[in-house]
Amino acid sequence: MGHTVGQVAGFAGVTVRTLHHYDEIGLLVPTERTHAGHRRYDDADLDRLQQILFYRELGFPLDEVATLLDDPDADPRAHLRRQHELLTARIEKLRKMAAAVEHTMEARRMGINLTPEERFEVFGDNDPERYAEEAEQRWGGTSAYAESQRRTATYTKEDWKRMQDEVADWGARYDALMTAGEAPTGEVAMNMAEEHRQHIGAWFYDCPYEMHQCLGEMYVSDERFKAFYDSMRPGLAEHLREAITANAARHHV
Repeated sequence: MGHTVGQVAGFAGVTVRTLHHYDEIGLLVPTERTHAGHRRYDDADLDRLQQILFYRELGFPLDEVATLLDDPDADPRAHLRRQHELLTARIEKLRKMAAAVEHTMEARRMGINLTPEERFEVFGDNDPERYAEEAEQRWGGTSAYAESQRRTATYTKEDWKRMQDEVADWGARYDALMTAGEAPTGEVAMNMAEEHRQHIGAWFYDCPYEMHQCLGEMYVSDERFKAFYDSMRPGLAEHLREAITANAARHHV
């Protein structure tokens, strides 16, 4: 007697209304009907339904599904190969989507892993997490951001203090070179710019010369960064920006 429409709906995880619609448009017409007009589906009908649902899952509209299934020249093996190709492509797309979600989840989990007391001891009133949301909005999709988040999440209070000591030492030496009248395009300033670039790479993320130049521009255009560098010495942000540009140029960037 075949399978009733209700049974098939249960097998396939679709509604009875969907099966009625497929029948009405000629996409899946049941092989048999009872004397009372009730639909009965045989195994061939179930095979066709499986094909329909497969293509629907991949986003094919119903008219294209009908064309694919009703082509008289269609080779069943070609159908299987096509399905395999589509599934493989779908799996790869989903894998990339999953990796992107995991990447975002990891970045959100990461951060400066210090207690409130340690944060205050290290950063005082200048807690960098104050701008965490803005940083995520601006750079959250970049590999540099994720790498920085991964690294900083492992740093201890001593690590942060050591990093800040390095910054303070660098700032004092940059102040001295400016006092000595060194030009930003001179070798001494360029070497300090290179040290600045390597400091970023050592503590946060790989910083190619092109990226370093972008940072140099931001140190001047963003008042917060400009204030930070100019607190070491007035005019240091502009001087450093020019030294970064010169340093990149001598490395043929």
